[in-house]
This record gives sequence, structure tokens and C-alpha cells, in this order.
Amino acid sequence: MDDEVVQRVFHEGGREYFQQQPSTTSSSSSILQSLPLHVSFDRGYYLLVKSIQELREKKNGLVTVGIGGPSGSGKTSLAEKVASVIGCTVISMENYRDGVDEGNDLDSIDFDALVRNLEDLTKGKDTLIPMFDFQQKRRIGTKAIKSASSGVVIVDGTYALHARLRSLLDIRVAVVGGVHFSLLSKVQYDIGDSCSLDYLIDSIFPLFRKHIEPDLHHAQIRINNSFVSSFREAIYKLKCRSEFHMLYLAFSFIEMYLRPPSASEEARINDWIKVRQSGIRYYLSLGDQRIVDKNFIIRPKAEFEVGRMTLGGLLAWGYSVVVSYKRASTSIINGNLSVSLETIDTLGETFMVLRGTDRKTVGAESLKMGINGQWITKSYLELILERKGVPRLNTPPPLSNTSVTSTQEKVIAAPRPIRTTPNSVTRLEDLSQPWTRSPTKSKMEPVLATWHFIASEPPLADNAVIDFSHEATTGSSTYRDTMKLAPMPDSYDLDRGLLLSVQAIQALLENKGLPVIVGIGGPSGSGKTSLAHKMANIVGCEVVSLESYFKSELVKDFKYDDFSSLDLSLLSKNIGDIRNCRRTKVPIFDLETGSRSGFKELEVSEDCGVIIFEGVYALHPEIRKSLDLWIAVVGGVHSHLISRVQRDKSRVGCFMSQNEIMMTVFPMFQQHIEPHLVHAHLKIRNDFDPVLSPESSLFVLKSNKHVAYQDILKILDPSKFCSSVQNFIDIYLRLPGIPTNGQLTESDCIRVRICEGRFALLIREPIREGNFIIQPKVDFDISISTVAGLLNLGYQAVAYIEASAFIYQDGKILIEVDHLQDAPSPYLQIKGVNKEAVAAAGSTLKLDGSYTTKSYLQIVLERLPAVERSSSGIHSQQAARLQELVEFIQSQGSSSSSDSSQSREASPIEGVIEDMQTRIKRLERWHTINTVLWTFLMSALVGYSLYHRKRQ
Repeated sequence: MDDEVVQRVFHEGGREYFQQQPSTTSSSSSILQSLPLHVSFDRGYYLLVKSIQELREKKNGLVTVGIGGPSGSGKTSLAEKVASVIGCTVISMENYRDGVDEGNDLDSIDFDALVRNLEDLTKGKDTLIPMFDFQQKRRIGTKAIKSASSGVVIVDGTYALHARLRSLLDIRVAVVGGVHFSLLSKVQYDIGDSCSLDYLIDSIFPLFRKHIEPDLHHAQIRINNSFVSSFREAIYKLKCRSEFHMLYLAFSFIEMYLRPPSASEEARINDWIKVRQSGIRYYLSLGDQRIVDKNFIIRPKAEFEVGRMTLGGLLAWGYSVVVSYKRASTSIINGNLSVSLETIDTLGETFMVLRGTDRKTVGAESLKMGINGQWITKSYLELILERKGVPRLNTPPPLSNTSVTSTQEKVIAAPRPIRTTPNSVTRLEDLSQPWTRSPTKSKMEPVLATWHFIASEPPLADNAVIDFSHEATTGSSTYRDTMKLAPMPDSYDLDRGLLLSVQAIQALLENKGLPVIVGIGGPSGSGKTSLAHKMANIVGCEVVSLESYFKSELVKDFKYDDFSSLDLSLLSKNIGDIRNCRRTKVPIFDLETGSRSGFKELEVSEDCGVIIFEGVYALHPEIRKSLDLWIAVVGGVHSHLISRVQRDKSRVGCFMSQNEIMMTVFPMFQQHIEPHLVHAHLKIRNDFDPVLSPESSLFVLKSNKHVAYQDILKILDPSKFCSSVQNFIDIYLRLPGIPTNGQLTESDCIRVRICEGRFALLIREPIREGNFIIQPKVDFDISISTVAGLLNLGYQAVAYIEASAFIYQDGKILIEVDHLQDAPSPYLQIKGVNKEAVAAAGSTLKLDGSYTTKSYLQIVLERLPAVERSSSGIHSQQAARLQELVEFIQSQGSSSSSDSSQSREASPIEGVIEDMQTRIKRLERWHTINTVLWTFLMSALVGYSLYHRKRQ
């Protein structure tokens, strides 16, 4: 971030410690120069981390960050995720309460103490921050914060951007959305258009517009958090009655359910609002969002805190408390697993509940504990309603059918948003209403949609080349064949789509019985595979990738996105066997060798009555007619690549529409995939950003220190150990004309990795913090026609790196030893999702002090003479081989996009590919021999040691 942008970061009250005139000659771009009015949660997280890093390099002393916003918007979640990467101190403003009334009340916050603490830290002094206990409703002590360990301090709270604090903050972040927007949309849906949005906000969030919203307009980074609740990281519960009674009560909650004013007396608990009171805190969830599968209760993890006045506002609008009970709980926690005893006063019973984030672990623990009691899958609410019935509907207070009068409008008029300078935020005045209070939809669908079945015509005889209906020999007019799911009328985000997908499977099992066959289709990188495996984790079923049905001869021609590359006859047989509950063998395809390596048996049973097929062509007419549920997924890296191309093109003064880019980069999608997606029962738009999101972070430590093979084995679990060998080529594509400082940098390039015959994409460089590289968990596969499309759009191949990798892993830690071509020594990478586990592995291997965060492109460039490090490429010795790769990609890409299956002449690059495959085989043989010899040597040593002990 250059000085000019740093100065702008501090506008309107920020700490200004740069006194020199801003530089106007620098051409380097900054992450905040084109910051839009508001960004997604994932994008905001990335911007905040990069802003902290760049600001930390520009100044001496403490970097202070304020994250403000309404209750339930996601402030605390953002602060925790940034702290997990940066390793900073988070100060919660809730610990500065000096009263027990409404948490959003400005008078209940001890600003004087918070200002003193921040001033001490900015001056390099240690300080004591207060600690507040919400169960005891009082301060219980203090906590020491050392200035030396607090290079970055984040203040998290509703009033974190208040005028008393803004002069002490370097970076100001506003977060809106979450349950705040969702609750507004829910209430609007329940009560209709009987009042204005402003009046509704003042009723449910009475302090927001007066005391909170005006401060949010001072933020430099503005986040609209659409995330509400998610089953991506669900909690799995097993519950049964218990004969044990608690000796003491560790926690006590009051849980209540609010029925909408327009509800009938039927027990539609999905439309009710749940409020949980814990001490002086209130947590809210919209509807009974849970999934029941066999004995498991599966719930989303997220909880959202609201103020006490919000509950009063809902009651004033006619919501009524229909059920209320006290839940006393005591728990024993072991890692990600907990065992709780919970007593419900209304039922007079105690229940034992096992909770965990992994379904198999929870199930295994129940067997280990020897619990033989009957599992209960009903919620406490359902048990209470069964015993006492649904409370009768009282007459709600009357609601005005007329709009609010003009005098009322004047009384509750919103304060005028503070206008920022034009170079900070563009087109702010074009918005019809402030960004801080706009619900995501003016008309919100019910919290949980309901699946319906419709009658269809009996299946006709199929005269197509591939007959998928031959399995229906038991009668074409059966209920199963004539009843179909009615498509959902709208599209949904990934979180709601995951919930609806599982509910559709359950509806099919209940109404049509076994088996249920699901198809998930969409473009490459849209999130199909991720969604399929998350559904399988919840339902407990099998996932089959259509890539398993590739024909070897077409895969060798890189025709992955060609429908003719699938072995449709085998796919037809497998689906027919599954339909008739017969055991079948599905193929296993080895992408490394480009051929089928074997088969896997699949059988439909009560334990596994669902099979999910996922792939680009899963919704093709020849396939989907034999499936029960059709799911389309769009977005993900597919849309991010289009945005990246648009950004690059605009930087060189060329503007292209999304449709023009789509036709060039994804020709097969537009012609042969997209037309099938419109017929899906469920359409999911994947707005989740796997490149930026902290949810997909992979922590990496890289070192060029030599480590012996036996030392690597010591830190991996031998029972789960596996290894492999890969060769890969990284090609860097850059658009000519993008401003640079004369050097080739990774941030200006799109990296395409060729590995095992696949093409994977990296469109944004990772975050580097300390010794760690934080990058996405997975690469995103694309077709060769997409790479050819990028070349046709003007991207030029400016560098390539060839390497071989030895990979060792045990499911928690992955260790990769990369041998770069022409590099004097290999590089070792330790990868994992747990930062502490990766750091511990590095310390065990004694790598401390040898880490580097440089990319392989940087490493190769630094080894070259200075005259050969220009932005136009690496050096002339690679030019010939790089040109061969480009010509090969363009020839194959053009033939794929035109559906040409004609034979082609041998290209020089084919020799390179064949040479790579030969080297892979040679490395594999070497690795196998090495493993056998090492195992023999260790066995001999162990045997000799045991023999020596026995003699002694």
C-alpha cells in the first residue's frame, strides 16, 4: 500500500502519523484504491488482513483496528478469523459493561476505561482490561495485555467505531447483515407491508439508527455479511434419556419460542423464532433449522446475539411466546466432542447428549460408552408439544393497515449518511437507501421452503442411443415413476441450498422409498464436489464422480469437458443396478495414468440408500431422466475467473462484457452445459469465495532445509500414512500492458498448473503472515479450452516452472518435497488446516529459522541475472519449450471447443508429456524400493533390539 492510500485510510478521524506529501509517481496498485461501497464477508476478511499487513510495514508501533456493527452481524466471527491468521489481540467491548441493562445501550459501556487501555498500548505500556461474567452479571477481574506481544489490537463491539474511539483507530471496519438483515426480512414477511422499513428498524433495533448506524459510515472497509447459518460445519448430536441426575448446574438457559402474529394454531415450528436467554445475553435463530438423519440430530453451528430490546420489539409487533422452558446443563468437553447432561424443567427429565463436529466420531464414542438407551431425534420443543399440545392462539394486538403518517415519518427519519470523498467510494449517491439497513430481499421466502410432489406422465419407451429407463421393468405406472419433485421457483445460496438438498432427499426417501439417486451438475470449479461430499457427510451416503467414467483415449486428448468422453453404457448399467437395488461395480479412474485402474463395489442398503452422481454433465438429458433429484450449482471459481479477466482488461484500458469473456473462456459451458441446468429441481448460486475465505484456509510452512525420510515418518501417523509422487508444470499467464515496476510478480499473473494431465487454476496469490503461507485447500480444475481461451483473450505465457513432488500424508498433516528443475536443493512444504499442528511439525523437524514465504516464481527469478528478470518473461532458454506448451494448449483448446474428434498430427509437446509420465513411473519405482528397504532395515533394528533385551 503506497503512502497516498495510507493517507486515505486515515481520513475522517483516523490516526495521521504520515506527515509527508503523498506520492503521485508510484504505479503500484492498492487493495483499497477501488474499494466498492460494500464487499462480501470473504472479500472483507481478505482486505482487512492485507490492510493490516501493509500498514504494519509502513509504520512503527501498534496497529489498531475497530470492527463495529449491529448485534448478530458477524463482527466477533470476523475478529476471531483475522486473529487466527495475524495472531493479534482481540478486545471485546462487552467486557467494558458497567451495567446489566440493554447491551446496545451507549451508557452501559465504560468508554473511559477502554480509551485508557488503548492509549496505554499505543504508547508501548502494558495494561489491564476488565473481564465481565454474563452469568454473574458483573465484572469478575482483569486480564493483563502486554504491549510487546500486541503488534495488532482489534476492538470488537457494537460501538467500536464510536467518536470516542475513532481517533485511536488505524483501520475502521463496519459489518452489517447476518441475523440483523434476516430478522428484518423475516418480520416483513410475517406482518406484511403494514409499516415502513425505518419504523420496523426502530421497533426491533431501537438503538441502531440513532447510535450505531451513523458511526458505520466512517468505516473504510464495509462488509455486507449474507451468512446466517450453515451446515458446512455442522454439529452432530445423539440424544437419549438418562437415569443420572446432575449434582450441580454449570449452566442454566431459558429457551422460548415466538409464534408469528399471522400464524395458525398448527405446530409450524419452522416459522417460529427461537430465543435463548443466558444470563443477560439473548441469542436468536430463525426457525427450527436442523436435519434429522437416522439417530443423528444435525444443526448449524452459528449463534447470533441480539439485545433484550429486540425481544421486546418482536412482542410489541404481535409475536407471542408459545413455549418457554428452563434447560440446565453440565458438560464434559474433550477436543471437538462433548458429553452433556441436560435437565428440562417442563418435562421433568434429564437427557444425555453427545455432540461433535464429525458424525463418525460421535457414533464411535456412543458405542465406546456402551449407551444402549433408545435414541431420541425429537427436539425438546417437539417433546413438550407432544405432551402438552400446542398452546391456543391468542388474539394478537391489532396492526395498522395504513402506512405510517407523515408526522411519524419525520420523527423517525434516519440521520443523513456521512458522505465520503469521491475517491474513496464511488456512486454512493446513486443508492436508493443506505447500505447499512437494506434487507437482502424486500420479500423474503419462508425460513424453510417445503418440497412438493407433482404427477407426471408415465415414462414412454426410450428409443435413444442410451437407454436409462430399461431398469424400470417392474411397471411404468408405479407411484415411484409417476411422482416427481416440483422444482423450487427460486435460486438459493450454498448454505440454504445444502439444507434444501438434504430435505429433498429425506422427502424422496419418505414418499418413494429406496433408492434415491441424485445428480449434481454445473461448470468446473462451481462447488459441485464440495456440495456432494457435504451432503454425503450429513446423509451418510456414497458419492460417485462422473470423472470415473472417462474414456482413456479421449482423456489423453484433454477432452475432460466433452460429453462423448464419458462411458455412457457403463454409467447406464450402474444406474440400472442401483435402481433395482442390485450390487454393482463402478469404475475407478486414475488421472495420473489417464486410464481405468479398477472397480469399486456399490450396494444400496438401509444404511446407504442414497447415491450422488456429481459432474459437469450430471444433468444432461440422457442422464438426468433416470435420476430422482437434479441439483445445479453455478458460481465459485467459475465466476471469480470472469471477474479477474474483467479486472485485468480494465487495467489495460480494454472493457469486455461478461458474456464476451464467457464465450471465449467457457465455450463448452455455454453451448453444452448451461442449457441443462435450467431444468434442475434446485438451483444453487455459490457466492462462497474459496480463494479468499478463511473457511478454506490451508496453513503452509516452506523450507529448503534437507530433512531425512525417516524424520518425516516420525511425525506422521503410521496407521494412516500414505505417499505418492507427482510431476507438475506451472505456467504463468500475464496480460501485456498491466502496470508493473519492471519485475515479473505473481500477483500480476494467473497461474495454470498441469499435473496428472489436469489443468488447475490459481487466480490470486495467497496471504503471507510471518513464516506461514495461507492458501486455499484445493486447486480448481479447468479445461484445456479455458486455458486456450485466456490465450485468445491476449494473455501471454511469460514463465514456466517444472518440478516433481514426493507427497507424504496422514490425513492431518501433508508433507510435500518439491524438486524444482535446475534448483540445487529441494523445498519441503508442511501443509494442514490446523496452524498449531503445522507449526509443531516444523519444530519437530527442526526447521525453525529456515522458513521462506517466497513463491517458486520468486525463487527462480532471484537465481537469474538481473537483466533477465523483466516482466516480459524469465529467460531465453525457456522460450522454446514455453512456446511448445502454448501451441499445444491452443491446438487442443480449439479442437475441444469446436467438438472436433479428428485425429491430429503429433506435437512436440507430446514428447514432453510422455517424458514426464516415464519419469513419474521411474520415481514411483524408486520410491517403492526405498520404502521396502527402509521397512526391512527398521524391522531388523527392532528385532535386534528385542533380542538384546531378552538376553539381558
